[in-house]
Amino acid sequence: MTLEISPKAKGLIFDLDGTLADTMPSHYLSWKSIADAQNFEFTEDFFYSLAGVPTQKICLILNEKYGLDLDPVKTEEEKEGTFLKIIGETLKPVTAVVEVLKKYHGKMPVACGTGNIKEIALLTLEYIGLEGYFDIIVTAEDVSHPKPHPETFLKCAEQMGVEPQFCQVFEDGEPGLKAAIDGGMIPTDVRPYYELRK
Repeated sequence: MTLEISPKAKGLIFDLDGTLADTMPSHYLSWKSIADAQNFEFTEDFFYSLAGVPTQKICLILNEKYGLDLDPVKTEEEKEGTFLKIIGETLKPVTAVVEVLKKYHGKMPVACGTGNIKEIALLTLEYIGLEGYFDIIVTAEDVSHPKPHPETFLKCAEQMGVEPQFCQVFEDGEPGLKAAIDGGMIPTDVRPYYELRK
């Protein structure tokens, strides 16, 4: 199976975690360490249902779900610190998606729209050999409304100078796919093109 771009596409937008890079196992293990320390349950199924949701928002979801009092900023620092320690051991590129990026890079506008913070996004791209492929990277720090709100992808489209309806979005998470649809874009679910290690 190979990923194809739509004949309508004039610009390509790529999610990062779980789309270009199989970072999800690393992110899950980072969250699991917090869950174990705070003594609450954090299953893989629940984690994957939150694909694309920023760390601080996940904190709020966990606080409501379990009656916790996690500080979103401190928890994000702790979670990302653990992630940085283990990312090199578990990270792999998602070949089918990376091939699309490399094929069209320089031929049409491309952007990365991620729910992660910029520091982690840049490091992730570097680890999978994609440093320098994106001039446009919209992160959690650049938006007021994270996925499933379409703001992340709409900002990508704006910076690429491409109308939303001509932007093809590559995503692995339901919030991100909803964001693409609500933004009037061409959604592409990359999950059939690789196996998530669940």
